[in-house]
This record gives sequence, C-alpha cells and structure tokens, in this order.
Amino acid sequence: MAVRTAAPTTGWLLRGKDGRLTAYAPAQDGLTRWTETRPGGPGWTGPQHLAMPGLEPYLSIAQSPEGYVYLTGLRRREHEDGRAETDVVYATQFQTGRAVTNWRTIGTPYGRDWERADRLGAPTAFVDSEGLFIALRNAGNGLSARKQNAKGIWGPWLDLEGNRLLDAVSAAVTADGRAELLASASEVVLRWRQEEPGGEFVRTRTPAKPVPGSEASVSLGDDRIAHFWRDATDSVLFAQYPEAPAPAPLASPDPGGSGPVAALRATVDGRSCTVLAQRGASGRAAVAVVPDDQGDPALVSWVEAGTEPCAGAPALALDGDDRVVLAFVAEDGGLRVARQRAVGAELEFGEWERA
Repeated sequence: MAVRTAAPTTGWLLRGKDGRLTAYAPAQDGLTRWTETRPGGPGWTGPQHLAMPGLEPYLSIAQSPEGYVYLTGLRRREHEDGRAETDVVYATQFQTGRAVTNWRTIGTPYGRDWERADRLGAPTAFVDSEGLFIALRNAGNGLSARKQNAKGIWGPWLDLEGNRLLDAVSAAVTADGRAELLASASEVVLRWRQEEPGGEFVRTRTPAKPVPGSEASVSLGDDRIAHFWRDATDSVLFAQYPEAPAPAPLASPDPGGSGPVAALRATVDGRSCTVLAQRGASGRAAVAVVPDDQGDPALVSWVEAGTEPCAGAPALALDGDDRVVLAFVAEDGGLRVARQRAVGAELEFGEWERA
C-alpha cells in the first residue's frame, strides 16, 4: 500500500483563546506540534510528536469559535491478508498546549468497501454555524461530506455532487457561520456556497485551468469570502472576489510561486488588508498585501522573506499582540517564525525566530 503525497496546506498556525500560537506539521505516523510559552512570544515549546500510526502526511485543521482545534486526516492500514483499510480520522485539542483527544474514525462514504475507500482524496475540515464539517473528494471524483452537530453526533455521509475533482478542497467560513468550499476540476473550479448559515450548499462553476492542490479560501471579515488558485499554464495566482465579475491574476510581477496561498485579515499601515504568503520560486516564503480599497489586484507586488526555503506552504496568523506572524517549516524540520515589528504599521518583519 503506497502512501500518496498530498498537496501542502496553509492553515496550520492558530491562535488559541489564551492568545498563544500553536503550529502543527504532518510527521511520520502522526504530527508535530510547537506551542508558544506566552502570548506574543518569542519562546516556544516543542517540537512535540503526537502519534497516530498510519496517518498520511497531510493534515487539515479547523478551529471553532470556542477555540477548539480539530485535526483531520486519512489513516491507511494494511492487514495481514493484504487488505488495505482507509478511513477518515480526527482528534480534538480543547485548550492550547494540552493533550489532544484519542483519534476517532468517522469511516468513509463506502462502509467496508475498502477498494473504493482507498481512492478517497484528502479531507478538509471546517466549522460552520452548526458544527464540524469534513469534506473530501470521493471515489467517483465528486464531493462527499459528513457533519457533526453541537451535541457531537455525526450525521450520514452527504453527496454534494460535482464531478472530475482533481484534489483536496479549500474552505472558509464567515463570521456568522456561512461556509463556502472550492475545488479544482477539469477546465473549471467548482464552488459550493451556503446561502445562509447552516443552509444547503449551492454549486457553481467558473471556467479555469487550475493547478490541483493550489486552492485556498479566506473570509474577508464580513459576509464575503475570496477564493484563490493557480493557473496551470504559468502558475500565476488567481483570485475570485465575490464582487468581481471574473477571476483576476493577483500579481505583477508574480515570483513564480507554488502550492496554496496563505491568507490573513489584518490592519497594515492603518488600512484594512488581506495579507498573503506563498512559497516563492526560490523556495523561500513570499508575502503580499492587498488593501481593501485597492481597485486592481494585478498591482499587488510580492516580497520574499527569510533566507531559508520552505519545506511546504507557509502560514499566517495574528499573535497575542495582534501582530502579523509569518511561519514556515524549514527543510530540516524546524519551525521558523517572524513577527510584524509594530501592530497596524507597514508589514515589516523582525528577526526570524527558531522555535
């Protein structure tokens, strides 16, 4: 049974209710965790290995309004009779730095049909107004999802339809709990949108030639969600804002990045902005700032940060002092962190920290 390599994810740096940041990274048979010793840093504990035998090297992370962190992935086990068993598993961290719960399985849409289960895509977790959702590409290359209610009870697997999906999906949720999903398919990107919090998903299609695994979504702080993906022709990043009639390239010039883009809402130089980070052409993290009042996204410029290449996609978060934090896992497996020098000021980072 071969372990498949999944696309990197960006939402792996989170701020807890106590203001401390936690970073998570996939590892052999589990994951690695680093935790700030106090809000705003600079000290960290870790790396700490959280074991989960058979967990594939991919991790989707969601956080509830209460600060609960849900870790989700695929577990693949090979039995003595040669049968490969695949199921979707998750664990919960209720407080920053505390132990996670035991990993639990929610099965697959196919019961004990292990052959079809082995063709599932990587899961994506998100929390809408009613509870935890886990969505993934199914064996028929459509979208399946399962939802947990506020009492912790899982409902049945849902068929959200779609076809020819290529990889994992991205998700974002508005402040009032309305969710949207994005996935790459042949010659289009597909979007699933709840018309109201907790409502049914409505699917739309946008002509595009996306790079599988480059999808990213972000809430813009109101009732709007923006989606991002890369064009398969030249890897240029495209953005679809809800008020725009069509997707637009988000770079001039583009540094030739790869993978998904991390996105964060923040105040930069006194303006409400979306901060973006990606793995640039050199392998180093590259950052861009998109002010809300900037009319043309093609005017965005990217600036590389740091001196080391990223092993995967970088992540962004606000620390306990509300400074923008840029982080990546280096090729040696260590965590690197840089912080905005002053809250609300220009996006200038201080010295890099080695956690």
